Amino acid sequence: MLPRRYLPPIPALMALEAVDRLGTASAAADELSLTQGAISRALQGLEAQLGVPLLIRERQRLRLTPAGRDYVAEVRKALHLLASASITLRANPTGGALNLAILPAFGMHWLAPRLARFAQTHPEVTINLSTRLRPFDFAGSSFDAAIHYGRQDWPGVAYLKLMEEEVIAVAAPGFAALDKATDILRHPLLQLESRTGDWGRWLAHHGHPGQRPPGMMFDQFATLTQGAIHGMGAALIPTFLIQRELAEGRLVPLYGPPVPALGSYYLVWPAMTPERAPLRSLRLWLQGETRDPALTDTDPPATLAGTAEAP
Repeated sequence: MLPRRYLPPIPALMALEAVDRLGTASAAADELSLTQGAISRALQGLEAQLGVPLLIRERQRLRLTPAGRDYVAEVRKALHLLASASITLRANPTGGALNLAILPAFGMHWLAPRLARFAQTHPEVTINLSTRLRPFDFAGSSFDAAIHYGRQDWPGVAYLKLMEEEVIAVAAPGFAALDKATDILRHPLLQLESRTGDWGRWLAHHGHPGQRPPGMMFDQFATLTQGAIHGMGAALIPTFLIQRELAEGRLVPLYGPPVPALGSYYLVWPAMTPERAPLRSLRLWLQGETRDPALTDTDPPATLAGTAEAP
């Protein structure tokens, strides 16, 4: 707990923030529905409490000192955090919020269709979703958990395995038939920029190791899929992402059945942080959604940070 002398009254901080934006005590008073004298007293009390001059008084205007400008920048962040916490509380007064980082393709095709069922069984939990393509430091973020693709290589987290992945070589109808896997090398290839080794692994699976063919790069599966649909080349795409496109004939398989991908999808959360009730509810519910108790593994790894293989 910080000493109370370092925790100024919120009205004084709001007065300082308003003066910084508006330039005069009278304008700040109008915005905060106070008198000009109340604003002046709040600012004087704040300077006295901190023991640092915050304002330069020039006739009818107020300017912040360099130290005051730095201070008010941090104050503004803190006030935003307090306001955000209050908004979250009012939006969900009986439960808690869960901040979840997701991968866009997996979030759209696997997670989102299931979240409606979670909301029905857990109306007390509000889930806030935000897209992140690469592993990050939980300590430096507001996320409670994340969806991770790859291996168990994210340090300091616990894991719940959600789904293994298979990829299939596809293209638009009319693509030249392949008599053997290496025939693919005669055609334009499309690939995800975070999975540039996928075509090499696909060829190795079919008995042709040691190759790493180049291809046109895409940063997300959504645009990669559209490129394949519009005839730009052959693509390796997870089967769960293109079930509709295959069923409707907008994409057709090129050679062989789906092959195992390099990674799997996991729910991950900080291993050393006490588990909050909203996260526990989601974790147990997702464990049920996998319909396979053997898919759980909550032992944190001791390896280096995760790779950038993410859809």
